Amino acid sequence: MLIMHPEHDTDRPVLAAIIGERRTLLMDAGNSPAHAALFREELARRGCRQPDMLILTHWHWDHTFGLSSWKSPAIAHEETAKVLESLTGLNWGEEGLEKLVKSGTISEESAEHIRLEYGEAREVTVVKPDIVFTGSLTVDLGGVVCEVVHVGGDHSPDSCVLYVKEDKVLFLGDALGPAVYGGPRQYSSTGFLRLLDIAYRYDADWYVESHGLPMTRQEFREDLAPWERLARIVDVFGHNRERVVLELKTYLQLEELPGDLLQGVEYFMAGAKRR
Repeated sequence: MLIMHPEHDTDRPVLAAIIGERRTLLMDAGNSPAHAALFREELARRGCRQPDMLILTHWHWDHTFGLSSWKSPAIAHEETAKVLESLTGLNWGEEGLEKLVKSGTISEESAEHIRLEYGEAREVTVVKPDIVFTGSLTVDLGGVVCEVVHVGGDHSPDSCVLYVKEDKVLFLGDALGPAVYGGPRQYSSTGFLRLLDIAYRYDADWYVESHGLPMTRQEFREDLAPWERLARIVDVFGHNRERVVLELKTYLQLEELPGDLLQGVEYFMAGAKRR
């Protein structure tokens, strides 16, 4: 298995090649042909078999816009396929980007990342997947079995996770992230807890989120513990921000919450108001 770590300047997510005896599976396509080429070159440099197929974790641009530069067949959930089909042939110049932001299809932050990744004379080719599934899909690479499961979530309703059984690695994509398009960033406490329960049920030794570094099971649980508590508090007290903050401070035994959790409170408050 080869994992390329994310780059935050232009929102490049993790890319991973899962290598079996007969086939190599690529997780996500990259956010551009340049991103894809970088990973392809690294595979060649290390003498790894190039991907025979690839799987998309969800439709967002940073995970799919590199698809046009891969020759192997692409697999995606049916909802991912629907969104990508709707994006084919669109104008990704300045006028097009502004329309997509106004419609809530993408965010201003994504538009800025696209500008940085592609430059001014940008050519974006959105490609539909070749194979579409619903529910789950199992792929045998030869001595390595991968299971892809649709889990949904706030970040994107089509989100899927990829579990590599022999290596005990769970790729979460962006499934645990907040909603980022169509309004303010937000979390559903119930939805977040449902996804955490799904993640914890896997017999995984390693957890990989697409915009972070791989974590051991213990590191993952420790990292998510304050967020799990926050979600449980919001489940009880709803959009009572003052009470939520007080309860979380008490649980963490802190006088002030760190910046990331304060931001998280706002995400959960936005979600609670929609309940």
